[in-house]
Amino acid sequence: MGNVRTRVAPSPTGDPHVGTAYVALVNYCFARQCGGEFILRIEDTDQARSTAESERIILQTLRWCGLDWDEGPDVGGPHGPYRQSERSEIYREYAAKLLASGDAFKCFCTPARLDEMRVAQRAAGQPSRYDGLCRTYSAQEVARREAAGESYVIRMVVPDEGTCVVEDLRRGPIEFDYKSVDMQVLVKSDGMPTYHLANVVDDHLMKITHVFRGEEWVSSAPKHLLLYRYFGWEPPKLMHLPLLRNPDKSKLSKRKNPTGILFYRAMGYLPEALVNFLALLANAAHEGEDELMDLAAIVRRFRVEHVPIGGPVFDVPKLDWLNARYIRERLDPETFVERVREWGASPDRLARIATLAAPRIERLSDLGSLLAFLFAGRIALRAADFAGKKMNEEQARQALTLALTELDALPVWNAFGIQSAIERVASSLDRKVRDVARPLYVAITGSPTSIPLYDSMELLGRDLCRERLRNALDVLSNQPVPA
Repeated sequence: MGNVRTRVAPSPTGDPHVGTAYVALVNYCFARQCGGEFILRIEDTDQARSTAESERIILQTLRWCGLDWDEGPDVGGPHGPYRQSERSEIYREYAAKLLASGDAFKCFCTPARLDEMRVAQRAAGQPSRYDGLCRTYSAQEVARREAAGESYVIRMVVPDEGTCVVEDLRRGPIEFDYKSVDMQVLVKSDGMPTYHLANVVDDHLMKITHVFRGEEWVSSAPKHLLLYRYFGWEPPKLMHLPLLRNPDKSKLSKRKNPTGILFYRAMGYLPEALVNFLALLANAAHEGEDELMDLAAIVRRFRVEHVPIGGPVFDVPKLDWLNARYIRERLDPETFVERVREWGASPDRLARIATLAAPRIERLSDLGSLLAFLFAGRIALRAADFAGKKMNEEQARQALTLALTELDALPVWNAFGIQSAIERVASSLDRKVRDVARPLYVAITGSPTSIPLYDSMELLGRDLCRERLRNALDVLSNQPVPA
């Protein structure tokens, strides 16, 4: 296949997940170890959820982790554009080729018909799979429906018989009966490609030789391999990485544990420690080897055959231990001060804090108690802290639950959006905004009054605010918030 080329292809639909850094690290290590290239591609075909702000944060956090790429939307390269939203004409060209070769077809089925089909399949104990109705239409019938203005998607053809063997670099051959593989939608009714078509076309045109991705994509591999076959292309080598797990072995999820890279940055973890920790999840150290490694050592020691098949546990106490070792063993006093400044005392951040704090103090020494929450992790709370004249503990819990939902849905995290979200919560509860704000002040700052709440929440960031709200709900419920 020539020069090794790997990629990471995140979707800019929210805050970057530690799983994105984990997958990026494996692709980075393999490419660097082989003297190849590592590419960043933005998969933003979901136009309703993709945002420029999310893309900016993805690039920023991956660079914070030290994972630089050779080609991407910000650095360019010979195989661009590197945003899928800018490659629509390319996908249309290849979708047309599949239609012309008979390897794809136009599907006019309505959502109502598809729902009825799935209900009938479930009742019959059959796998949920498109039944191929529109594939039987003649060219004249397709033309008639198009002329009538009927909406359609483009689906891929899947054989009715036979088996697909997916060769996984770590797991070996994985067999799929084609009868269980769905006739995947390749182009949506709005003309935008789905992940499956765009992924295959981009990986081929960008000359990707090895794809390391999460195991949730194993079931999609037969569809992708079929597309490679239809186009007459050689597929890349595939390897499906085990999903990161909580200590209880459930899938790592923000509903149970903090999963955002921004959270760990806001909590004061060093990027070297976080990357070191993720590297140990991908390749555990052998007996007698020091687990403390810089990125160069991680690349040297990486082995595909040592990636676990079972889901590695995201063990936060282990991350704490590694971070502590980095602080003690790798940071001299001068570097320590610089890291503290980068983490929580950048000139821009201090200037904004000063604007918020100056009107509320009489002595500079008042800053410690007033601003401590901006430099803390989890706030120590009691249920009694939330009891007030206007809202009891149960009402505070209800307000915080609604606030968590509204805040999670914000497309952009800023004071204006936060204020609007809290106003919606107050309106839905038929309460005054200041009454709803009080339990939020307690949850976020540890006090019923502080510097302006919405600006404080913007400074803290979405992930840390989410964790503090969940902590408050745990305290009020006397049990973890259900997933």
